[in-house]
Amino acid sequence: MKRVLSLLASITLALAASQSAGAQDLTKLSLDDSASIGLRLRTDTAVKVEGAASLRIDTLWPTSVCLGEVTGVDAEAVRLLFRARVRTELEGDAFLEMWVHVGGGQYFSRGMNDPVRGKSDWKSIQTPFTLLKGQKPDKVTLNVVINGKGTVWVDDVVLSKAPLK
Repeated sequence: MKRVLSLLASITLALAASQSAGAQDLTKLSLDDSASIGLRLRTDTAVKVEGAASLRIDTLWPTSVCLGEVTGVDAEAVRLLFRARVRTELEGDAFLEMWVHVGGGQYFSRGMNDPVRGKSDWKSIQTPFTLLKGQKPDKVTLNVVINGKGTVWVDDVVLSKAPLK
């Protein structure tokens, strides 16, 4: 049995080596300087809606930024609503995205019908998610999706629930 396992391991290694030997690198990304990823997150105390500061996101290309994950959500047969105040100086648009983890699966809602575009002052945007009876989330992930380049500020992030109508 040991000889069979040893033989299988040798064959697997030989196959892996032959597949990578034929691979051709297309590019190599240097992460020696974090500026090369084209994304900068920082606290902005001068531009805010509430509290002491907002999150300022500067990006050179489209990206998605996780604003937070919420666990222990006591919700079933309700409508979740993820909303935030967003301001932009952007070549493109930005919207909210919510991932709801239920029973081992991941489901999402994207606020693509409620984006912020171009140069905008603070705007309240949102995305809903309906939980049916028997669906209890293990975790809810709250993201902002940026389709373009520029600056996005996010503030006053709220996850709420409302009864189904």
